[in-house]
Amino acid sequence: MPKTEEILVPDLGDFDKVEVTEILVEVDQNIKSNENIITVETDKASIDVPSDKTGKIHSVKVKVGDYIKKGSLILTIENEAKSSADNKKSKVNKASKDKATSNQTTDLLVLGAGPGGYTAAFRAADLGMNVTLVERWPVLGGVCLNVGCIPSKALLHAASVIDQAEAMKEHGINFSNPKIETKKLMSWKDNIISKLNTGLSDLANQRKVNLVHGFGVFESSNRILIDNKKSIDFEKCIIAVGSDSASLPGAPNDERILNSTTALNLTKIPKKLLVVGGGIIGLEMACVYHSLGSSITVVELTDGLIPGADRDLVATYTKYIRDRYQNIFLNTKVSKIQSVKSGIKVTFEGQNSPKTELYDNVLVSIGRKSNGNNIGLEKTGILSNKNGIIAVDKQMRTNVPHIFAVGDMTGDPMLAHKATHQAKVAAEVASGARSAFDARVIPSVAYTDPEIAWVGLTEIEAKEKNIKYDKSKFPWAASGRSLAISRDEGFTKLLFDKDSGKVIGGGIIGPYAGDLISEIALAIEMDSDAADIGMTIHPHPTLSETVAFAAEAHEGILTDLYIPKK
Repeated sequence: MPKTEEILVPDLGDFDKVEVTEILVEVDQNIKSNENIITVETDKASIDVPSDKTGKIHSVKVKVGDYIKKGSLILTIENEAKSSADNKKSKVNKASKDKATSNQTTDLLVLGAGPGGYTAAFRAADLGMNVTLVERWPVLGGVCLNVGCIPSKALLHAASVIDQAEAMKEHGINFSNPKIETKKLMSWKDNIISKLNTGLSDLANQRKVNLVHGFGVFESSNRILIDNKKSIDFEKCIIAVGSDSASLPGAPNDERILNSTTALNLTKIPKKLLVVGGGIIGLEMACVYHSLGSSITVVELTDGLIPGADRDLVATYTKYIRDRYQNIFLNTKVSKIQSVKSGIKVTFEGQNSPKTELYDNVLVSIGRKSNGNNIGLEKTGILSNKNGIIAVDKQMRTNVPHIFAVGDMTGDPMLAHKATHQAKVAAEVASGARSAFDARVIPSVAYTDPEIAWVGLTEIEAKEKNIKYDKSKFPWAASGRSLAISRDEGFTKLLFDKDSGKVIGGGIIGPYAGDLISEIALAIEMDSDAADIGMTIHPHPTLSETVAFAAEAHEGILTDLYIPKK
């Protein structure tokens, strides 16, 4: 005989009540355990509530607009009652099957140990969960630590030292030309990575996080297979597998054609280097190789470098590097790449570009692609697009409620600092805590020379969305600190909401722009206006006071520069 069972609202965190915004099922519908049945809205996020039972829906006890809480009755279902013998047999069969196919179980499995992955694992462990962290590489840290953010910044520092030494000749301080010992330089870079690798391993051990090295692929929504050898069953999972460099179609397999990873090895400094792609990563590496002695050509398919940044920032940057690089070709396409004995022969399509040119090396930097298509998502029921990007709610849940996704898996911007913040939210929600990703802004930085940083609304976005804004700029040519370091090409810009006067965006170009942008990000998060920034006493002489000067310029009280009244 059918057995009627109730499905109740589970623990949704520290919410007294939530509003039902959508009913996802209907009477007489067959549902399975973990299938979403209703959607509720909290003050932080929209949450899909899953069923904890399998059966046929007998009645739905809630409607759209109802306010419910933990323990409220959602619906009733009917199940065919099983005899105790059948139940016992079923449990025995399931146990024997699991024993045969599963080597390990865990409360939370984190797939990927980059910034998002290890942050999620460590936070969840701190909250008392039994955590297993699966990483395909033999070390922790992912792309960012091992072949991305950290090693590139080490090399950019080396480049900066070389450039500063060269610049001081103008001021009467002469250094001999640098002798580049690439092996020592690589050893220094690798030692930095090794220290951080060791630090992460120690942090994992201190938190008793179970580390498993191997390539993980989902077998189901509750099981993952490692290197086709052993499986791990999990109650909850956080996916943090990151992204990889996109390749140029038709490019030959030649070690002289570099990507963002191989470009960091510096086995040889090329005389002529072509950088394909005018985005942040390619331009950062162009900066490194130029300082080490390479002649640089940059080719970009669109009409400007660093898409996403405001054009006034990019214009200042482009003017700075045009005198230093061999060529910058915009609106230009690489139509063919050939390997020849003497180098890499490249054919271009563009108004001002040469038809063909020979280079010692070519660095392909045309973006990144999610690794989501390589981990068996189709076995989980998780919805993703053709590029492997997974949609998540503010709690970082996928459409499968016990599986979360963070970092590059969730789409642009593909930034480590976004991943770490998302990771903490996912770990907290997975542990039963109240949390949501509600950041207003995410800063972006190009660690080029000069650095470019921006946060919040850009002028490009404001114009596209017809948002009315006011703009205030302070040129670094009027900054004592920037003049003292012989870098007066930059400026600081603030954008204000036309009606409220609140800070809604900002951009900085110049040395240490990446360090300075956080003040503007905080101003946006705190709903600050120009007076809040201007009345905050900044130390003098610093580059940080240029933010205050830009705010004072907006208020019309700036004394460090004469701006005629309109």
